[in-house]
Amino acid sequence: MWLITFCHVTRSGTFNYDDKYKGATAKSLSSLKADVGLSKDGFLLNEARVLVGSGIETFEKSKSALKSWRHFGLNWAFVDPKTPVQQGVKFCVCVKEFFPWLTMPLQVVYVNETPKAKNRRASFAFGSGTLHGHLLAGEERFSVEIDENNQVWYEVLSFSKPAHILSFLGYPYVMLRQKHFANESSKAMLKHIHSSKS
Repeated sequence: MWLITFCHVTRSGTFNYDDKYKGATAKSLSSLKADVGLSKDGFLLNEARVLVGSGIETFEKSKSALKSWRHFGLNWAFVDPKTPVQQGVKFCVCVKEFFPWLTMPLQVVYVNETPKAKNRRASFAFGSGTLHGHLLAGEERFSVEIDENNQVWYEVLSFSKPAHILSFLGYPYVMLRQKHFANESSKAMLKHIHSSKS
């Protein structure tokens, strides 16, 4: 109960990173790598991309999975699955680490969708930015895409830097955990997509 209450309290928070970077994860990985401002301001990039299957049915299942937070189907990190994926919605990621649970407040910055057209890609993505009270400062995008070859991809892309004494002291470990989360999230999506196939 305290966990839910704490998450409600943090919903009054504001973004803890510069406005000029808000929505930056809507860009491609190559664009972010070329952004000298990000690296100059101390942000590091993290990305994981995995093929989850093929066909429009798999794409729709993947999109539905993102909207219901199946990519957080982990025993050590979760988001309330009833949280709507809509711009402006604030939420908490609950993470189990050395402490019993840590709650990380965020807000959905954008939701982008490109419908399927003949010989064109389709995609669904949303980005969330960190709020005051989060151990990190930055933004993370979750996306699914069906490409010209009818293959469906899931991607996690983020930039971040420490925003709390704990993350400053243990930043190498934090970065390892970020990479671990991206990989485990990819596995959770794969498991969900393949287990939900008829």
